[in-house]
Amino acid sequence: MVLLFLLCFFLAAASASPSPTVIVIGAGISGIAAAKTLHEAGIHDMLIVEATPRIGGRLMKTQFSGLTVEKGANWLFGGGLWPIPCWTLPKNLSSELPSMTMKISHQTPLNKKVDYTLPSWVPKTPLEMVIDFYHNDYEDAEPPKVTSLKHTYPRNEFVDHGEDPYFVADPRGFEIVVQYLAKQFLSSLTSDPRLKLNKVVREISYSKSGVTIKTEDGSTYNSKYVIVSVSLGVLQSDLIEFQPTLPVSSFRICFLNFPNNLLCSLTLNLGKNESAMEKNCNIRLWHDHIYQDLSKVPLQVLAFRPGTEFFLYTHVRRGYYPLWQHLENEYPGSNILFVTVTADESRRIEQLPDEAIEAEIMVILKKFFGDNIPKPESILVPRWGLDRFYKGSYSNWPDSYSQKRKDQLADPIGPVYFTGEHTSNNYIGYATGAYFAGIDTANDLIECFKKKSCRGYNRKMALRWEC
Repeated sequence: MVLLFLLCFFLAAASASPSPTVIVIGAGISGIAAAKTLHEAGIHDMLIVEATPRIGGRLMKTQFSGLTVEKGANWLFGGGLWPIPCWTLPKNLSSELPSMTMKISHQTPLNKKVDYTLPSWVPKTPLEMVIDFYHNDYEDAEPPKVTSLKHTYPRNEFVDHGEDPYFVADPRGFEIVVQYLAKQFLSSLTSDPRLKLNKVVREISYSKSGVTIKTEDGSTYNSKYVIVSVSLGVLQSDLIEFQPTLPVSSFRICFLNFPNNLLCSLTLNLGKNESAMEKNCNIRLWHDHIYQDLSKVPLQVLAFRPGTEFFLYTHVRRGYYPLWQHLENEYPGSNILFVTVTADESRRIEQLPDEAIEAEIMVILKKFFGDNIPKPESILVPRWGLDRFYKGSYSNWPDSYSQKRKDQLADPIGPVYFTGEHTSNNYIGYATGAYFAGIDTANDLIECFKKKSCRGYNRKMALRWEC
């Protein structure tokens, strides 16, 4: 075992060339999947450059009230014809899948006989808006009026992998999936010479002769090709400068016009107090007569009945703290509430201090449980949109974007290749999409090596961009 470890270490060191063939920017699931695919194809001469001190990207755990919770992606879906990769990969870990995920009793609280995705139906009342939010914004992080239903509905994630929801509540975190992938070809997740952590890329200079990467700390790396796996939000920001600017001015407009959404899931710990929260921890939206006279339903619609983990809050402003979930099944005795906001409300909330958010939430909690409900002992607000290394949660397909324009997000420019969930057609916005996108981009580059003819150098194709 010692000899095997030393052999792997020396092979890794030998592969860490000062001028590697490929540099992968970003060590999220897309970047790691791309690097693993290159490695398996015999391209060991690579370098992974990551801005943060860890791998995993938006699969990120954090500590909250003594528990490990997901700061980013925290749902898996199963029960379909095809197993989801992020689900099957943990089976290769040292424990069974049930310890990786915990199935929840997610009963849809609304009558599915009514199709709320029809373009002709426009929600107007507070109740109609929260129903529409549940069916659309909760998944896409934007309302359907700005989403291309043609390209996102039905959702391939559900069609292919099933609609049974699983909430990740594993102390190792969802990021263990990315770690598992990385361990297939890296000797260490921190010290392998082909992995550079805490390296913030600020400039990418490229030409037919290769690529030069400059980082914030003054480091410079040269390679023949680069795979850029940073989020769409980062590409839309000024964090990374391309030299020369991308060859057609409209290319950057492609990035700017394609939204990188915000989904903010606030986590609240209400403490160990015997309170109204504990007495009514299992509640559901009352739906016995929900499709009768909606105008007579009060703005706050709740019935304290045993049932599902979810409850909805209606408000005259769409998306105002609309979807709540208690986590007693996932974290028994924790008294944790989970509330999800998206789009404009998420952007607004991210700008507020935690104290102001708590004040708004307390008004709602008192309507739910009465004036004796205690203040949260702690609150977690992810604020993905303000993090310069992510600038958002995940992308969505806007209604004005054609398939051709969407495909251009993944088109290489000379030696510069792009990947990430935003380049996926089938699973845009999902970790599944990021995983497959990384593999597809790497295979595209591998074909470039084999055929000596690379799409990124096709100037005629560049001139056909129509962003």
